[in-house]
Amino acid sequence: MSNKLINETSPYLQQHAYNPVDWYPWGEEALEKARLENKLILVSIGYSACHWCHVMEHESFEDDSVAAIMNENYVCIKVDREERPDVDQIYMHAVQLMTGQGGWPLNCICLPDQRPIYGGTYFRKDDWKNVLSQLAEFWQEKPEEAIGYAERLTEGVQQVEKLNLSTDEIEYSQQDLVDIYRPWKRTFDFEEGGYKRAPKFPLPNNWQFMLRYGHFMNDPSAKEITHFTLSKLAYGGIYDQLGGGFARYSVDGEWHVPHFEKMLYDNAQLVSLYAEAYQSEPQVLYRQVIYETLDWVEREMLSDQGGFYSALDADSEGVEGKFYTFTLAELEAILDPEESTVFNSFYSVTPDGNWEEEHTNILKRSVDIHGLAEKLTMSADAAEALLAAARSKVFAYRSKRVRPGLDDKIIAGWNGMMLRGYVDAYKAFHDERFLQVAIRNANFILDNMVDQNGALRRIYKKEIAGSVPLSAFLDDYSFVIDAFIALYEATFDERWLNEARQLSEYVIKNFFDAGTGLFFYTSQTDKELIARKHEIMDNVIPSSNSSMAINLFKLGHLFQEEMYLSQSAEMLRTVFPSIKSYGSAYSNWGILLMNIVFGVYEIAITGSENERLRAELENNFIPNKILLGGSTGTLPLLQDKFVGETKIFVCKNRTCRLPVTTVSEALGQLT
Repeated sequence: MSNKLINETSPYLQQHAYNPVDWYPWGEEALEKARLENKLILVSIGYSACHWCHVMEHESFEDDSVAAIMNENYVCIKVDREERPDVDQIYMHAVQLMTGQGGWPLNCICLPDQRPIYGGTYFRKDDWKNVLSQLAEFWQEKPEEAIGYAERLTEGVQQVEKLNLSTDEIEYSQQDLVDIYRPWKRTFDFEEGGYKRAPKFPLPNNWQFMLRYGHFMNDPSAKEITHFTLSKLAYGGIYDQLGGGFARYSVDGEWHVPHFEKMLYDNAQLVSLYAEAYQSEPQVLYRQVIYETLDWVEREMLSDQGGFYSALDADSEGVEGKFYTFTLAELEAILDPEESTVFNSFYSVTPDGNWEEEHTNILKRSVDIHGLAEKLTMSADAAEALLAAARSKVFAYRSKRVRPGLDDKIIAGWNGMMLRGYVDAYKAFHDERFLQVAIRNANFILDNMVDQNGALRRIYKKEIAGSVPLSAFLDDYSFVIDAFIALYEATFDERWLNEARQLSEYVIKNFFDAGTGLFFYTSQTDKELIARKHEIMDNVIPSSNSSMAINLFKLGHLFQEEMYLSQSAEMLRTVFPSIKSYGSAYSNWGILLMNIVFGVYEIAITGSENERLRAELENNFIPNKILLGGSTGTLPLLQDKFVGETKIFVCKNRTCRLPVTTVSEALGQLT
């Protein structure tokens, strides 16, 4: 028999619809039931691509004896963290305060009024049964103690990341950037790339900061670790060497063994990072990674209407990574002997296997094609031809396997990130295909995910041919706004800039917190939870507040709107005292700080040849520029700049240099 999840649109909730647990979705029905029956609430949070979420479901939530304890003593609520990151955020903070760590599956026991009293991540079946029984008994016998603990824990949740409005005037300097970088540098892994720890996450925004820091500060160590990390990522098992795209993280310290799920948000940011790295240092490897990853996106993650899906599962046929791994015998049966030699040598395939699953190999690289040719004593052209033929055969063989599950939710913010990735790829390679995918996705967002009041919806689902009635959160707005600004800079079509401004005005009206100068994660129109949180620290995704601060900074320059600039400056002032103590958690704030310390060039390109000159300019790494222009335009900085012939105007600090007609002349003015 099905439970209350049967009518939900989330693939993750649907996965649990036939559990013997009486699951409810998050909502008034479940919360009211808990209040009326004075029952503890079990909030269990995960997402469809999460391997350990599947394991706990199979071990515990599909077990009748476990379900009996849960149903008798709890109101059980299943939450898809990708649909309700606001709920996840609160209970993740609670579990981190209790245990010092977090992750998914996330299981939190709460009082009937939603305040947490106990939590953790994955539990083995017997441990889970013990926890459930003991907490139910505790609630029956010592409710006052439970309430007292919940009060203290909830207060702690409400205080996490809470900052006070700063009114101090701060003069930022290059020394502030040095003070952020110096302790951060000690965490680098100069042998394997990334940081000296395991598991290893790509953290694209961290390396974007490093790439720019190395450029602005002329620091070789920042440049070296960034490019080294990007090469290691591209060579590792975390990268799908056959089909393109990155897994979420590697469980080891060498980027070898991935946690196999592929998330849209990781790949979106990594495309942008590799595109920027290519502009900084054009490497064939970076181009290959971007093209292969976007091929994967269009092949497996792009809806017919132009929206991007959310994720691919880690598992297929109930086995983690089965779709992506091979035995030597499989490969030798597919390939000719020469092809097999080249393929297996290039991708580190061994008879015993190269990870814990017996005889199983995760494809990874240790050499480039020239190193392979030298190793096998053949020409690079011959090695490349054999490798291409072998890759094609193995890819065709893999394509016939049972595929990992697809989470076909279309999430506004994640689509904004992927849209930005396509725009950045277009800027780096001038490939019209990338721009057309980006424009189609932008139109999809406007047509399907913005309501009549100008508010975003977080989720679109193809099965219901429309938006799920879930309000968007601050990250949805911030990443879509960012993408529309980038799309304007690539096309000079002011429509996208005006859409970005309208969404920003909605955010200012509905999310602003006057007490901190920052934005709440949830809108004032959303139903209230036990805490209304900000999101300040950058993680695997930049924080919505840092992203919004950068958006307002750019829009302030583009529209010459002082209110946007002062709001962005106020946000940075409030956060600035925290940045130096933990640079990697404030990398996007650090990028904003760099823009302020080094200033931003407003480069206007006007006239009929504007697109040619824009493309030529993008061949240069200028991370502190804002582009505007076209054949016509209404922006303040464009007034009086349409003078017949094509001109480039380089402006900084509200002062423009004399117009020039070539990119080389414009580059000479960037001093």
